[in-house]
Amino acid sequence: MSEGSTIMAEWVALLRGVNVGGGNKVPMADLRALATGLGWTDVRSYIASGNLVFSAEGQAGSLAAALRQAMVARMGVDVPVLVLPGAAIRAALSDCPFQPEKGSHVHAFFLWSEAVIDEAVLEAHRAPTETFVCQPRIAWLHAPDGIGRSKLAERMSRVVTGTEVTARNLNTVAKLAAMLTP
Repeated sequence: MSEGSTIMAEWVALLRGVNVGGGNKVPMADLRALATGLGWTDVRSYIASGNLVFSAEGQAGSLAAALRQAMVARMGVDVPVLVLPGAAIRAALSDCPFQPEKGSHVHAFFLWSEAVIDEAVLEAHRAPTETFVCQPRIAWLHAPDGIGRSKLAERMSRVVTGTEVTARNLNTVAKLAAMLTP
């Protein structure tokens, strides 16, 4: 295969800021139809917060750019899109540094590129029960008292800097991994 060649592969698209906090309303049926219109196949969504599993030829960056451009053109919604190979979602699940009682207490903050961690902000807002671990393309937060109560979680954009970030709880990561072809 020559350099730049592509093969059909299974991918996961994570959209940041869709159907949360009152902005960027995107019906998942419309998003699936849009992705299908790009030539992607076996397009499936999981919950309404912008998670797609699909098959397509291409490379992650060009697939993400195509979806983002199509969303702007057809929906008027411009949000960051991260496309990862299915294997990266499986690896994230297996590499999770925590074994929580509840998957909703662990969040994976997927990073578009390497992050800079602001240690001062991290330490100023981390509760004694919380644990933060940063891996090369994922920052993990275990908040056993609940992510909704975490002062650190609400300030994560000030802790993890230098890159775009989108978060999914461990339950969602597990579901996305389960949606991939075995």
